[in-house]
Parts: sequence; C-alpha cells; structure tokens
Amino acid sequence: MEQSKITQVFGITPTQLKEDILSDVRAELKQFSKNFQPVKPTEYLTRKEAAKILKVSLVTLTDWNKKGILNPYRLGNLIRYKRTELEQALIRINNQNQ
Repeated sequence: MEQSKITQVFGITPTQLKEDILSDVRAELKQFSKNFQPVKPTEYLTRKEAAKILKVSLVTLTDWNKKGILNPYRLGNLIRYKRTELEQALIRINNQNQ
C-alpha cells in the first residue's frame, strides 16, 4: 500500500502559493536561459563575400592567405572562409595597426 504525504501550509492562500511557485520557476528559467545559447551552424563565405566584408581586393585576400593572416578552407576547387575567423582576423589586424 502506497503512503501519501501531506504538506500543510499556514498563513497563505492557495492563489498566493501558486503565484510564489510560478515566480520562482520563472526566475529559474530566466537564469537558465541566460546560460543557454543554441549552437549556430558555421557560416562559410566565398572569396568575393570575404573580400567585400574585409573591404579588400581579391588580390589582397590571396596575399593574406599566403601570409597566414586568413585561414581558407578548400572544398575541391572552391575556397571558403569562416565568418567567425574573418571577424577575428579583423580584430588582429586592427590591433597590429595601433
């Protein structure tokens, strides 16, 4: 035979108890959502798109590849760049020029 447990609460109405519980649950969910970030898929850009973002010519882009400033990814004959790596390269370039 299963025993049931009884919890008695004094000095609070059922509505107040419900609101207190909901308030605490909302606060916990809000805290959890701050720490949770969905994973974004990696965005690959073409040479033209990368050059446009960096505001440089395709020749400069090729030069930066050879110097190791940028890290191109080859897919057969195609060359692609990760957007996040382009943003990091911009930061490095700006820091070197200061």
